[in-house]
Amino acid sequence: MVTWDFMLPYYGDVQLMQGAVRSVLAQTDPDFRLVVIDDGQEPDVPGWFAELGDERVHYIRNERNLGITENFRKCVRLSEADYVVIMGCDDVLHPHYLETVRGLVRAQPGIGMIQPGVEVVDGEGAVVAGLVDKAKRKVYAPQVNGRRTMAGEELAVSVLRGNWLYFPSISWRGEALRKVGFRPEYSVIQDLALVVDLLELGEAMLIDNSATVFQYRRHAVSESSVQAFTGTRFTEAARYFHAVAGRMDARGWRKAARAARFHSGSRLHAITMMPGALRRGQRAGVRNLARHAFTPGVRGQD
Repeated sequence: MVTWDFMLPYYGDVQLMQGAVRSVLAQTDPDFRLVVIDDGQEPDVPGWFAELGDERVHYIRNERNLGITENFRKCVRLSEADYVVIMGCDDVLHPHYLETVRGLVRAQPGIGMIQPGVEVVDGEGAVVAGLVDKAKRKVYAPQVNGRRTMAGEELAVSVLRGNWLYFPSISWRGEALRKVGFRPEYSVIQDLALVVDLLELGEAMLIDNSATVFQYRRHAVSESSVQAFTGTRFTEAARYFHAVAGRMDARGWRKAARAARFHSGSRLHAITMMPGALRRGQRAGVRNLARHAFTPGVRGQD
């Protein structure tokens, strides 16, 4: 019987984290382990976990703040199960999540990645469909009616064109995940990098949208957040797309290389951020966003 690890890298809102934990404990399939790695210093959190009294729950508080990428890498190192979920500390599992993905593995043993059905909720838990998620589903995601398996260059082209995946909802084959892990040089685009790395190793993804089993929380970008509109996050994205385009060329995946160089989904995201940057008077941010959105991709060996 396949067992699952739910790895929960935590930092931030205590109540949302508690909701995420309760959603794991409410699974109809009880055969799992939940490991929470606390990268914060909220005083009442350790006591709350001690009071749960559930032997499936393992709570660890970091001695010092590791930051997002290093805490994610720690989650991978401490995972043990055949399949692993690295869920967000503010996301919510439907009660049948584990029952559903376990059934998918039984139907397709050894599958490397499983992207189940997802709905997006806002900070209050209401189901929403904003511009980003509409673009993901209508423009970039493959049209799947039920189940579909994708792998190799086909999936690489799809996600490099526009990353339509919901990373915290994915179940990863543990052996493959632990072999690859997260690249330490990325802090924003590490989820896409992981998927492409696994595709290069020959792993496949099973996409199943026949049932919604996960709530992905998307918080509104605060107008008061200067950092959100500086455009610096796209500097990392551009660096990644340039590097991965070269790898795709070397592998002979020319369509994937072109998708990486053009990275239309990332460009569209930068464009959507520009009005907010203008309203905030972030001139440098507008320049950074415009540079990412409108600078032609580096030509390869097409």
